[in-house]
Amino acid sequence: MKPVSPLLLTVVGLALAVAGWSAAVLTVRYGMATPVLPATALVTMGVIVALTLVLGIRVLRWRNGKKKKMLNPILAAWTLVLAQACAYTGAMLLGWHAGIFLDQLRFWSIRSGLDVTWLALGMAGGGLVMIVVGLVVERFCKIPPEDGETEAGDGLPGHGRGKAKGEGEYAYRGD
Repeated sequence: MKPVSPLLLTVVGLALAVAGWSAAVLTVRYGMATPVLPATALVTMGVIVALTLVLGIRVLRWRNGKKKKMLNPILAAWTLVLAQACAYTGAMLLGWHAGIFLDQLRFWSIRSGLDVTWLALGMAGGGLVMIVVGLVVERFCKIPPEDGETEAGDGLPGHGRGKAKGEGEYAYRGD
């Protein structure tokens, strides 16, 4: 499985920021409600972040040798998938709600109720937290290279510093 690309997360976030801004402009133009998630979505985002962190810490503790029991490889794979999904979902939520927040800024001085503006800002912040937790837990799932797994020519003059075999792999060891 490939690691999450920060460039792809940025592209997703920017694309959804444009889409969120456009949706907010259109809904205001036609007198409809602004397309923002309700405040209860922050609770759901918090539960997802907490679950991702708990599972990630379990994998990290096993990886660092603090657990005697073998880690279930399916659990490690699920943790990795959850972390990546958390990062991508966070990028989507951050982008969408940042676009809506930017649209709402033009009404800042003329509107008395700024509930939608603060809600969009809170959702964007929650999306940012999801991205950070997803990327951190994804790092927890990587297995560091083991000693003696480098190629014979590594480190010698004239040879580039190579990548150790197994470096960058995720937390499943076949041993």
